[in-house]
Amino acid sequence: MSASSPSLEKKSKATNLSEPSNPSRPDSISEGSAIGEGLNSRLSYLKWYLTSKDSWLGDYDYLYLVTPNVWPLNRKYKHHKTPFYGLHDEVPILLTIILGLQHALCMIGSIVSPPLAIAGGAFYLDSATTQYLVSAAFITSGIATALQVTRVHLTKTPFFIGTGLLSVVGPTFDILPIAFNYTSMRYKDGTCPTAPDGTPLPCPDAWGAILGSMLCTVWIQILMSFVPPKTLNRIFPKVVTGSLLLLVGIYLVGNGMQNWGGSSNCHGGDGFYALCPDMAAPKPLSWGHPKLIGLGFTVFVSIVLVEQFGSPLMKSSSVIIGLFVGCLVSGLTGYWSMSNIQAAPAATFLWVHTFKLSVDGALILPLLIMFVCEAVSCMPDILATAEISNVDIEGTEFNSRIQGGILCDGLGSLISALGTGPPMVSQAGNNGVISLTGCASRGAGWCAATFLILMGIFGKFGAVFGSMPPSVLGGMQVFLYSTIAVAGLRVLGLVRYTRRNRFILTVALGIGFLDIVQPDWFSQMLTYDGDNVALAGFEQGINLIVETPFIVAAVIGVFLNLVLPNNASQMDDSIKDQSGHAVMEKEN
Repeated sequence: MSASSPSLEKKSKATNLSEPSNPSRPDSISEGSAIGEGLNSRLSYLKWYLTSKDSWLGDYDYLYLVTPNVWPLNRKYKHHKTPFYGLHDEVPILLTIILGLQHALCMIGSIVSPPLAIAGGAFYLDSATTQYLVSAAFITSGIATALQVTRVHLTKTPFFIGTGLLSVVGPTFDILPIAFNYTSMRYKDGTCPTAPDGTPLPCPDAWGAILGSMLCTVWIQILMSFVPPKTLNRIFPKVVTGSLLLLVGIYLVGNGMQNWGGSSNCHGGDGFYALCPDMAAPKPLSWGHPKLIGLGFTVFVSIVLVEQFGSPLMKSSSVIIGLFVGCLVSGLTGYWSMSNIQAAPAATFLWVHTFKLSVDGALILPLLIMFVCEAVSCMPDILATAEISNVDIEGTEFNSRIQGGILCDGLGSLISALGTGPPMVSQAGNNGVISLTGCASRGAGWCAATFLILMGIFGKFGAVFGSMPPSVLGGMQVFLYSTIAVAGLRVLGLVRYTRRNRFILTVALGIGFLDIVQPDWFSQMLTYDGDNVALAGFEQGINLIVETPFIVAAVIGVFLNLVLPNNASQMDDSIKDQSGHAVMEKEN
């Protein structure tokens, strides 16, 4: 829908604080007057903006945001239509702060989950380093989000950095399969340390290798941002991007369930990890114990109840509310160890902990493919945010938003790697907040970025997530990872199921599912153990590609999409569009 729609324009003006008829507002803000009045008029406007009741509160119905969806409280808002604030509309200051916090809260689950999975499930890092990685993820997410919302124009070029939308940026989950497979490989070959009984020990150097390799490979995504979106869509159609999202979600649900059962360390573990999460825990239990499963269900069920009965503010932060309930129940029943929280610093920042950077040849190909996939997979999220923000979703300006978003993600990953954090990607998880509150203003995005940075600086905040029982974290992760799989299904739902597309999906998903159900099927194929370091690194890279579900599926899908002819078949004639006419496959 175009942003120039008369009905939307009328609605936007109705809620815009810049309405000239406001008698209490200085004339300096009317059209063209800012230049004419000069510095005094600007100061007069600033004084009015910071002290006026109208600028702080406006006419927004704040009670709507906190009214639960429970009869009879919800009767008043049964047919309520929230006012719409566009990208550049002036939003009441209080509403901007509330919604900025709301956007930040809705991101917490997706920000903390990757570093916690990396630290605990892949590299077995100590609690202090885990807490630091969570804080670093918040800080770098805030910086990348601010850059995305601002939309910086590259001088004397048609290119931008950022979408200029209320787009949020957070750690990508796509790094997790690579990290898990890579550390598994390093523990097997002895380059990551283990205890005499075989128990994995912390391996920070492996994370340093991923960071160093990311710094070398992220440039491919930065370069891809200058490729026209139509070309990217032709090479990476929805049949490819949808399948990789689906595979990432399914793969990670298994990892989330490992935590839900108690911890991935203690599933079949012995010695210190014979019980979950370890023998030193306040209440160690065996993996899958009913009490541990119950703790995870408190999170999952709470999310469902909030979605059904919660107020608009509660619904858009249902994940963090579910996490809070799980933490509360587990705390009251004695499953928490407060020592890590007490030992955490009150404030922290980037580089409090550092890692020895290195470049591992085995990581180069998988990371290159991952960053190529990131450049394409963010496009549907940017489209969804643009559509719900009521701006054009086609044409030159929209293409520049896609270009700016891909470039911002690439630079965000570069900044994050320099700040010891995981790679970044644009996310559409905050679109529910925009839809429920009717606010797509960039002011709320800047406010959200500020809150994210502050959450990262306050060290105790990250320590809470680093100390929570794995079962509580697992309940949240299973929900979040399932949303990734659903996003893949949504994208695949846009695919026209011609014979050609069915064949591509069958082959790509077949191999991808094979990796998920039998992850060691390729372990005996390439087993070189000679003295040629370069050849050994190359074979490790091939193994990492083949054994990472979404990467091998993306490679197969892109290859088949490029080489298979677009010949029509009789099956294609039976595919109908919404008007009932046959759809022929002309492009993917």
